Amino acid sequence: MAGHEQEHEGASVSELLVEACRSNNTDLLTEILSATKSEDEAAALLNNTTTVMGNHLFHEAASRGNYEIIDALLDQPGFECDPINRLEGDTPLHTAIRWINSEPAAQRPFGAALVEMMLEAGCSPRVKNKGGLTPLQLVDPRNVELKEVIQKHEYASLNAGDFVSADEVSISKGGEKQQGQQYEEEEEEEDEDAEFSGSDDEERAEWERRRRAKRS
Repeated sequence: MAGHEQEHEGASVSELLVEACRSNNTDLLTEILSATKSEDEAAALLNNTTTVMGNHLFHEAASRGNYEIIDALLDQPGFECDPINRLEGDTPLHTAIRWINSEPAAQRPFGAALVEMMLEAGCSPRVKNKGGLTPLQLVDPRNVELKEVIQKHEYASLNAGDFVSADEVSISKGGEKQQGQQYEEEEEEEDEDAEFSGSDDEERAEWERRRRAKRS
């Protein structure tokens, strides 16, 4: 593909990508990406295409709650989950929540499912926009389900470092094993020392002979 401005049926590739994201057109997205020469080229195209208002493709899809195209975008290797738009400094997660807030209450379960998919794909719930607000702080207080979804992922993110890796457990167990062997050796030495009563020279000589024999 010869860059973003290659013409395709009267529109540039950038314009077609924006249209695909706005109209939830996964077929058009697939068609455009199939013409790229590599995954890196496709990722650069998706991550660098913006509108005149400074929105990325992900923002355009999120601002309309377009689940299918968002799912398709997040499946692309190298796709950026948290691009920042120019006006508000919002991530797509902020943008999706603004859309959910504008929708009727009946849309809340769908909105929660959309946000959960985005979070599970790697979108961060901790980024603050230009107003200093995280996505959670934008949620309509009446939308309890959505708040719980985001809080669950925030908690998991904050506590990710509290878990011990398998390698660390293995090292720890190895250290305990070595320490146990050391204690056993020390106990054996104590037992051997206890065998000697120290009553006379002959007994001492016999004890030393037996001790050397055990260690040989």
